[in-house]
Amino acid sequence: MRHLPNILSGIRLALVGVFVMLFRAGRYLPALCVFVFAFFTDLLDGYLARSHGWVTDVGKLLDPLADKFMTLAALVCIYLGKNKPIYLVLFLLMAIKELLMVIGGVFLAKRKVVVMAAWPGKIATGLFVLGVMLSLLSFLSVHVEPFNLVVLGLATLMSYFALVYYAATQLPHAFSGRAKDEDGTDGHTED
Repeated sequence: MRHLPNILSGIRLALVGVFVMLFRAGRYLPALCVFVFAFFTDLLDGYLARSHGWVTDVGKLLDPLADKFMTLAALVCIYLGKNKPIYLVLFLLMAIKELLMVIGGVFLAKRKVVVMAAWPGKIATGLFVLGVMLSLLSFLSVHVEPFNLVVLGLATLMSYFALVYYAATQLPHAFSGRAKDEDGTDGHTED
């Protein structure tokens, strides 16, 4: 049972391909259902891992990887379906942010700093899920534009705020153990 969160993350990663295939085939309602199901597996795997102490190194990698792939795949599909520049801008902004997060994550991992999800990231994720769901609904003749764009724009802004928040709160931990002099002191003297 302790591997269930990782199995759910693996399923979510596989669902990225299913989502893309359904979307590209013009089957927007099933694509929306896959997206929503993937979101619920994300909630469930996080809950199970934390509440039962089933957090693993594999899960720490697999869970955010599946989230990033699903978000970016959805944004690409929406852009290709809408063919409007604003969706491309949103995708590119998210791709840059995700690249920065991956670089930062690798940097922090090499320094043994474990980053747990915090409120700005959770809010950004919730806004993205809502924005993608609204955007997918717009393919089903539900009139949600420009509300979906407003939500996706807010999600993008919140995700950049989360990036700055994580950098401000986690980077000091990465450097705190590295500022030692050769004699093992931190270089400060008391007057």
